[in-house]
Amino acid sequence: MIGALFSLARPALHSLDAETAHQLTIRSLALMPAAPASKDDARLAIDVFGRHFPNPVGLAAGFDKQCEVPDQLLSLGFGFVELGGVVPKPQQGNPRPRVFRLTRDEAVINRFGLNSEGVEAARERLARRFGRPGVVGVNIGANKDSNDRISDYVTCIRALSGLVDFLTINVSSPNTPGLRDLQGEAFLDDLLARCIDARNQTDEGRRKTTILLKIAPDISLETLDAIVATALRRGVDGLTVSNTTVARPETLREKALAAETGGLSGKPLFVPSTRILAETFLRVERKIPLVGVGGVDSAEAAWAKIRAGASLVQLYSAMVYKGPGLIGDIKRGLVQKLDQEKTSLAQAVGRDASAIALGRF
Repeated sequence: MIGALFSLARPALHSLDAETAHQLTIRSLALMPAAPASKDDARLAIDVFGRHFPNPVGLAAGFDKQCEVPDQLLSLGFGFVELGGVVPKPQQGNPRPRVFRLTRDEAVINRFGLNSEGVEAARERLARRFGRPGVVGVNIGANKDSNDRISDYVTCIRALSGLVDFLTINVSSPNTPGLRDLQGEAFLDDLLARCIDARNQTDEGRRKTTILLKIAPDISLETLDAIVATALRRGVDGLTVSNTTVARPETLREKALAAETGGLSGKPLFVPSTRILAETFLRVERKIPLVGVGGVDSAEAAWAKIRAGASLVQLYSAMVYKGPGLIGDIKRGLVQKLDQEKTSLAQAVGRDASAIALGRF
């Protein structure tokens, strides 16, 4: 039903500029009842970060930036949703237009610049839904004009910890000047130390909020070595791999739009993000779980992420082109994979990481 409705609505939505269409989608979701999703096949369930996920298919950050419709999104069949990015103080982000559909490439370029109503607005909305079922997290960042970006992350953790299941430290958005510099070893060490300390203090005496670190695909293996070592040393609960890319593959067909600045997501991100995922898996040595993001647009793509090392996967850009029916398609396809290969999700995680790291998918 949802897929059929999207097929009817897509021409109208795509006749609008991308941001207006997205805003209309959020408003439409807000009018939906937050009914429980249909029960998933038990073989899709997986326990990660000490939490139970009914299925491994999640919504990536950037869709529900203002934390407005998490329960409606869960109703679509996601196993978990990540909201945000949220920053401490309200900020407008970059001027419009700031998001572009590369239709022939099934890709998106965005340079939103973490437009956010601020952490207090997010906190109020999340407090109202506290106690409802479903795994929900928030992606957190720093204000563009901040003089102390590490303090910005700490502020968000103190405000949101305990209200959600996980918080993702985003140091890899390409659209906030200097943000990716926080992936440098010295900055990252201080950042993670202070964030973990803030989480521990805020959650003292109760179940700890999971802390994830989201990294960029545009890093060297030497930089990845340092990031993984720092994350493990500081006790991060998991890594999300990866954010959007600033690279522009020569294979892109929408040449004019490809010249727009911002982060590229969607189908062209699949190969580089999956290879860096596999490289990350080989380095963490199963000490912490990974979330695989980038170019997930089918069951085959999700299965490749899992084989590369992801315990959970996320998607967003593919829904622009394929609609919410994609969620069910991926879940059904994953069950078929499990049947065909007579395996479980847990057994499949990372089994082909060495080959995928070398480009053999």
